[in-house]
Amino acid sequence: MNRVELLGRWTKEKSEELYGIKNWGRKYFSVSEKGEVLINPFKDPESAVSLKDIATGVTDRGLDMPVLLRFENILDAQLSYLNESFNDAIKKLHYKGRYQGVYPIKVNQQQQVIQEVTKFGQRYHHGLEVGSKPELIAALSEMKDKEACLICNGYKDEEFIDLGLYAIKMGFKCFFVIEIPGELDLILKRAEALHVQPNIGIRIKLSSKAGGHWTESGGDRSIFGLNMSQIIAIVDRLKIENKIECLKLMHYHLGSQIPNIRDIRTAVQEAARVYAELVKEGAPMGYIDLGGGLAVDYDGSNTNYTNSSNYSVEEYCTDIVEAVMTVMDSSQIEHPTIITESGRALVAYYSVLLFNVLDVATFEEHEIPAQLDPSLPEEVHYLHEVNQKLTVKNLQETYNDILYYRDNIRNMFNHGRISLRERAVSEKIFWNTLHQIVDKKNKLKFVPSELMDLESAIADIYYCNFSVFQSIPDSWAIDQLFPIMPIHRLLELPTRNAVIADITCDCDGNIDKFIDLHDMNNTLPLHPLKDTEDYFIGIFLVGAYQETLGDLHNLFGDTNVVSVKLNGDGTYDIVNEISGDSVQDVLSYVEFDTKAMRMKFRKTAEEAVKMGLVTPSERRIIMQSYENGLLGYTYYER
Repeated sequence: MNRVELLGRWTKEKSEELYGIKNWGRKYFSVSEKGEVLINPFKDPESAVSLKDIATGVTDRGLDMPVLLRFENILDAQLSYLNESFNDAIKKLHYKGRYQGVYPIKVNQQQQVIQEVTKFGQRYHHGLEVGSKPELIAALSEMKDKEACLICNGYKDEEFIDLGLYAIKMGFKCFFVIEIPGELDLILKRAEALHVQPNIGIRIKLSSKAGGHWTESGGDRSIFGLNMSQIIAIVDRLKIENKIECLKLMHYHLGSQIPNIRDIRTAVQEAARVYAELVKEGAPMGYIDLGGGLAVDYDGSNTNYTNSSNYSVEEYCTDIVEAVMTVMDSSQIEHPTIITESGRALVAYYSVLLFNVLDVATFEEHEIPAQLDPSLPEEVHYLHEVNQKLTVKNLQETYNDILYYRDNIRNMFNHGRISLRERAVSEKIFWNTLHQIVDKKNKLKFVPSELMDLESAIADIYYCNFSVFQSIPDSWAIDQLFPIMPIHRLLELPTRNAVIADITCDCDGNIDKFIDLHDMNNTLPLHPLKDTEDYFIGIFLVGAYQETLGDLHNLFGDTNVVSVKLNGDGTYDIVNEISGDSVQDVLSYVEFDTKAMRMKFRKTAEEAVKMGLVTPSERRIIMQSYENGLLGYTYYER
């Protein structure tokens, strides 16, 4: 089906196909008979809840858009899905070890997320991974399950190590993963001082590398981990210190969002071989930590493209268990506990960003007369002549000509040789011609490369109430694609092809690449705005990394956050509301003293009174307006 199918009645099925929701939605998201996006982590279709209803409920409660929705049921479901998939693979392959996952806090460090991971993960003894002292402190406040693993990666100072040792003393299964050789001395020194037997792991550098954005996480030049000679030096040192029994874990990290299952299997085989050799060296081991990499299929294509994955969670789990078991059996070594640091796959689906559209800029096909005013400049007449001679057979030539004359006319305007009104006439002719080229090029058997993406040149710009830099920074930083679609009006034909612009004053604050089953698209089909209602758009699968990486570009702060619990009967509860940053909040982040700001502005207003520019009563209104601004939301408020 074409991206905008013009034949027949528009249906929810056509919307589902157009936006690919069945491909990327993992059965959590669908379209209702009313044409609204539904969310449902349960098997019973009657349990579904409309995102439009939630959006209306949120705004009725006084929270402005944009709003980040978190769905605790989806986090619970994803935790179960991962753990049960590993358990099924272990049972099917008769693996004699177990699986114990850990959630890397860096993926989404919000307190609510960590709290819910530990709560829902307790039945599987699903633990946490930390890479810094603040993350360790956060983990120790939330972890209650002494059977769950606490993996300490990253660089570790004395305070970090002492906290981890105290955690061991308190009964936690805490592991120090050595990233660089020098860490071992400090770990042994502090362990002796505190009279605690440390649990030591080593991070290895694999020769294997994976495709995707994070390919440099693996390979000989990766910045973390120990090479083979450094591993042997660590083992020898532990033997000399009579501490080889402390070496219990081996870890590697191939990278995040690994799209190709073959890369994963190759790395697991190499890592398992190193693990087996460590056992042969006399280390008790017992745990093999395979790091992250489990990909999310953002575009729904099920391919080895960067924004996708060519494997299912079930295949991922089966391949890992099988690869580890094969190496261990061939070496006659006991099957270890398998750990993965899967964060993206757990929390990506958990969050949805909703925002409203504020305005639209269109590039319409203006009607032009068959005859122009003879007084218009010669170049404008030439442009009009090209327009009148346009046919399917000369599209490329026409396109080249209108660009040539447009540039000439702009140059003439810059040199004062034509007026503003004359330039405006030429632009109407230009856009009319471009629209005709776009309409006619689909009749060609072969479309020239220069004409392929012309739709984006005439696409509407939908100005939306959010910040790319704050809410989806990976879209700007690494060209990450996220599923984007309207959450209502999905029984109506989306007649506008659009790109999305945020409300920052930055040309990078836009989205002009959108998911498609076979490729990327430069525009997104949307509906014309109505005067009588808001138009809501959702960006999906934003639960991983985006909140933590978001920045204050143009001083747009954190959005409002609403935590939703779906009750399984078609109803929902709002269990938590977190107000987004006020203007006062974000100004304090960049070192403004808002108390001093009030005093300075009050002085400025008083000087205006003395100069007779405003009255005392107007001064009072001005000061109240300033105060309201400081306390208000950083985004557009109605």
